[in-house]
Amino acid sequence: MLSIIKKAAFRQFKKFETKHHELNYLFWECTTRCNLNCLHCGSDCSKDSSHPDMPLEDFLSALDTVKQPSVGNVIVVLTGGEPLLRNDLEMCGREIRKREKRWGMVTNGQLYDRDKHIALLNAGMGALTISLDGNKTTHSWMRNSTTNFEKVDNAIALAASYSRLNFDVVTCVHQKNIDELPQIRDYLIQKKVKAWRLFTIIPIGRSTQHPELFLTDSQFVGLMDFIVHTRQNPEIDIMFSCEGYVGKYEAKVRDSYYFCRAGINIGSILIDGSISACPNIDRSFVQGNIYQDNLMEVWENKFHVFRNRKWTKTGKCAHCSDFKDCQGNGFHNWHGEKKHPLVCHKEKIS
Repeated sequence: MLSIIKKAAFRQFKKFETKHHELNYLFWECTTRCNLNCLHCGSDCSKDSSHPDMPLEDFLSALDTVKQPSVGNVIVVLTGGEPLLRNDLEMCGREIRKREKRWGMVTNGQLYDRDKHIALLNAGMGALTISLDGNKTTHSWMRNSTTNFEKVDNAIALAASYSRLNFDVVTCVHQKNIDELPQIRDYLIQKKVKAWRLFTIIPIGRSTQHPELFLTDSQFVGLMDFIVHTRQNPEIDIMFSCEGYVGKYEAKVRDSYYFCRAGINIGSILIDGSISACPNIDRSFVQGNIYQDNLMEVWENKFHVFRNRKWTKTGKCAHCSDFKDCQGNGFHNWHGEKKHPLVCHKEKIS
């Protein structure tokens, strides 16, 4: 009975958040250059990107449209590509902080050394996410690099050493590393990492060329059980990402029930100025462009496809008894013809 009441309360919370859609997270795809060539990359970034890095002043002009009530609550997340390839990253951070907004970064760790760590903290960086995808052999395979593991190991140690930094490690779970999860957990605890998020991989970008990156149904259930078990360990805060609805595992693998906040609390500015939600969402969902539109006006007056998801009640979702809570699964699952989500997490555990 208690779980029914909690679920009903969470549905009301989702309705309230959707109605008010306050912008809390703004991703900035500040570069599509990357110094790695990862097998699973959904952005298909490269060392020789066809897009030049977005000039800082262009991004700041768009950011300056974000006024109250959102202004004090927004965190800007620099992503890419690899943000550390920009030579003005500290200036970016300082300018964002001048505008009373917090900022963080997602990085592969390849260029994150002590000097960069100190410089970014001095520029006001308050949050950092670093990717780690297995032991040395497995991580190197996925990242297509023989040197990245040592760099990531050093970056994790640096980030974990500063207690005021909101720091977490993310791991993309696939067939080659799922049996290594207990080892990765113990490694992170030994490194004094406090937060760990686990993702699975959906078939977009380069991952479509590597079927071994996709978990079988039984492996996915094993992942859920591992998270449930590890959440009993007070030394590390582990959770499944917000990528999809997981049926009977809801509220067991995360701190709350599933809620895709794309276009509700999460927006993005892409490398060409496009205004969207999460960067991995299909480009057909773009809502405007900062070079023609006012960012905040687009946020307030568009994004209807994100905030009313009745259109996803099609294909396999049309008669699903859990549609009210799932609403078509994570938005990044809707690519291509959009007749149904690419992955149904609930199917995997049924």
